[in-house]
Amino acid sequence: MPGTIDQLIVCSPYDEPDVHWRYDRESRTFSKESGRRPAGFIVATPGSKTFDDPGVFKPLPLVNQIRPRVKAWREAGYPGITGTTARLLQHWRDPELFEDRRFFFCQLEAIETLIWLTEAPAGERQGIEVPGDGGPFSRLCAKMATGSGKTLVMAMAIAWHILNRVANPQDARFSKHVLVVAPGLTVRKRLAVLEPSDPGNYYERFDMVPVALRDRLRRGRVLVRNWHALNWESDEQVARRRTVDKRGAKSDAAYVKEVLGEMASATNLLVINDEAHHAWRVPSESKVRGLAKADIEEATRWIGGLDRIHRSRGVLGCYDFSATPFAPSGRESSEEALFDWVVSDFSLNDAIESGLVKTPRVVVRDDGLPSAATYRSKLYHIYHHVRDDLSQKAEPHVPLPDLVMNGYLLLGKDWLETARKWAEAGQRTPPVMITVANRTETAARVHHAFVTGRVHIDELKAVDRTLHIDSKVLEKAEARVDEEADDNAALDDAADDQDDDRPVRRLTKQEQAERLRVQVDTVGQPGKAGERIQNVISVGMLTEGWDARTVTHIMGLRAFSSQLLCEQVVGRGLRRTSYELEPNGLFKAEYVNIFGIPFTFLPHEGGDDVVPPPPAPKSRIEALLDRRRFEITWPNVIRIEHTWAPRLTLDWASVPALRLEAAETAMIAELAPVLDGKPDVSRVTEIALEDLARKFRMQRLVFEAARDIFDQMAPTWTGTREVLLAQVVRLTETFVASDRLEIVPALFNADELRRRIMLTLNMTRIVRHLWAAIRHENTQALTPVFDTERPIRSTGDMLPWFTGRPWADTTRSHINRCVLDSTWEASEAFALDHHSQIEAWAKNDHLGFEIAYVFDGVMRKYRPDFLVRLSNGTTLVVEVKGQDSPQNQAKRAALHEWAHAMTEHGGFGRWTWGVSKSPSDIQDIVAAGLRA
Repeated sequence: MPGTIDQLIVCSPYDEPDVHWRYDRESRTFSKESGRRPAGFIVATPGSKTFDDPGVFKPLPLVNQIRPRVKAWREAGYPGITGTTARLLQHWRDPELFEDRRFFFCQLEAIETLIWLTEAPAGERQGIEVPGDGGPFSRLCAKMATGSGKTLVMAMAIAWHILNRVANPQDARFSKHVLVVAPGLTVRKRLAVLEPSDPGNYYERFDMVPVALRDRLRRGRVLVRNWHALNWESDEQVARRRTVDKRGAKSDAAYVKEVLGEMASATNLLVINDEAHHAWRVPSESKVRGLAKADIEEATRWIGGLDRIHRSRGVLGCYDFSATPFAPSGRESSEEALFDWVVSDFSLNDAIESGLVKTPRVVVRDDGLPSAATYRSKLYHIYHHVRDDLSQKAEPHVPLPDLVMNGYLLLGKDWLETARKWAEAGQRTPPVMITVANRTETAARVHHAFVTGRVHIDELKAVDRTLHIDSKVLEKAEARVDEEADDNAALDDAADDQDDDRPVRRLTKQEQAERLRVQVDTVGQPGKAGERIQNVISVGMLTEGWDARTVTHIMGLRAFSSQLLCEQVVGRGLRRTSYELEPNGLFKAEYVNIFGIPFTFLPHEGGDDVVPPPPAPKSRIEALLDRRRFEITWPNVIRIEHTWAPRLTLDWASVPALRLEAAETAMIAELAPVLDGKPDVSRVTEIALEDLARKFRMQRLVFEAARDIFDQMAPTWTGTREVLLAQVVRLTETFVASDRLEIVPALFNADELRRRIMLTLNMTRIVRHLWAAIRHENTQALTPVFDTERPIRSTGDMLPWFTGRPWADTTRSHINRCVLDSTWEASEAFALDHHSQIEAWAKNDHLGFEIAYVFDGVMRKYRPDFLVRLSNGTTLVVEVKGQDSPQNQAKRAALHEWAHAMTEHGGFGRWTWGVSKSPSDIQDIVAAGLRA
């Protein structure tokens, strides 16, 4: 039907959006447009009072000005950045790591924008002025849709700052002390992954920091605090105390010591505000009219606390992260209320079209009488039609309006079908329906309707699988829980008491509130307190700060006076369950059905059918506790240092020859202008290299090659650098003049000019070849350098993860299933699981076993396919490779060196390796390992 969209996902999540759905506010229809959507947001049309208002688009001029500058800077190779920043950016964009983790475009753009504003040359940033919030320290805001991964960007920002400050303590642009402020305990616990010492920290879990830099990262400090920890009392508040204690307000120094604890002596802190729309300076009285007192109190305490920290210790700056960075201004958000310091934007529209979140589906029509005003289904915005009924302070047993009951029956039947499909597929957790009500009384009526069976969906009657909660209950729980206490253990004990036959101790109100909060935090998580929850009924707590991947149905029973509120509520149900690409390079659509929330300004899919297909359940991959006997451990090596012979030599007869073929080296290029899509061959121009080669002397080429080898040896050379350089230059000269370097055809070898061209164009190959020979013949000892924080890793360290890829059960592996990337791997896995001389094995998927190697002058990561423990105690590393290449040769050389260094060390047993080049050779590889 007109205005609806059949397929919302049109962009790759890993590339800059190049197409978008455009909403025509005249015809009120969508059309697909080329190019990226301009940054901006929608506000209600002035004077409009209809919920079907098409709205007015308000651009974000600053973001639209910064975007092309950052793009050009990126494409130019990030000029002006520090060496540490360059290493991080290369690591984050390394294609070799894409199989295990790949960052979304929006994540990289957000961190690149922050880096650009800090490190790009001044000329690059000319004309860019970021407004402040009127306070004493600067703020920069990254606007990112819920579900687009802003926590990862926070981790990137933390790593970027700490590593730069540790590398150069005098660089005042960076800080190695970071304070992260969260809007509540729920979010605070989720942000613990930003602390480098946390067992599940993102720096290791997502390989965010190169292994060689992780020790440096731990020299910084990250403190995650709930905003309540920033609370403070003024002298006036102290005077109004009803207690005997009338001591004055704390000094800034005492306040900072209490808030920052062990980090209290740090100066020039970096502050990161999550859900930063809570952190705003109170504007003029005219702009806070109608605001809840609690909202003003929270904003005042949050920002006021940071001001006190700044006065005492100094705040270098703030990075704000929010999907909706609006400072409340009463009933709605307006243009003036948007944070002026937003510097990057990836909106909910962008996230939907890139498939980063579930595809929302709303009811566009049904077989009932539509709204007389809009001709839409009344289920589109239910509250608009039942406002008077739902506004009353009714008792829980008072029946809900028929329109609401009809909506629940339809949504409930669809939920039931989804639950059936999930159960058939072996999904451990059920799909979740959430309700956002206008008031406590309405939520109580909804809860009563479900548990008494009035909704006529018996499966949704279960009281123990229903959460009825509002924000006040959670606030009470948060106020009673010590910030630093881990209450999960007590709650788990209470839950265990409920499951056995012993007498059940009656829980206190505090314990009940805490247990409820833990259930809310773990909805949809297997093995956790909220695992079985399938129906969540709430008043205010579902507007933000709560996310569950298993939400499939949303019911809105309140006024949605702004698109901001629609976005906040719907965002709670948009987190995906799978991030695996389809063959077309896009994510497969996952759906959430929405009743009662008017997506006036957001694109959404529509259609005649009400029931969308449920998201495909995923298989859980995990290390099993009852298989600890199959655990495989390995040394966590950052790098391998070489002890070099003081006098470098090469046995030229044993050095492999390097063959350079002129036919494989482009020396001339012809270009033609394109007219109407076709090259004009009558106007060909030529680019030739002969003139350039005449300027290069042979001695210069030799020295450049020698310099590249010298740079790789110098860090571990024990003698003088001049002696090393002289020896490397001598070996390079000899190699270039010897028969070990062959240029084909012979004419090119005999012609001095062409020979220089060939050497110039193949310099990287020459350096790599000669460097391998020098390393092989002149290494006296190999010394592994271990990660001091975690020198040993094992299969037991792997965190559970989910996949939709094919897998095979295992019997002699610590990991429950082997995820298969090919039929070849399936054959290998079967052979490893059934070989009589194999004690244990594991596929190196999400294990974190990696070996550093250098290719084309760049440090890279290599992840072999299998780890195998043989019956003779040898650990065998198996790589599955059907084809050979120079890069694969470099990987094998690094693997050989690594295995040799581990065996030579003596503390980790014997290590060997093998490459499987066909599905039938695994038996031979194991036999060779047994003989090693």
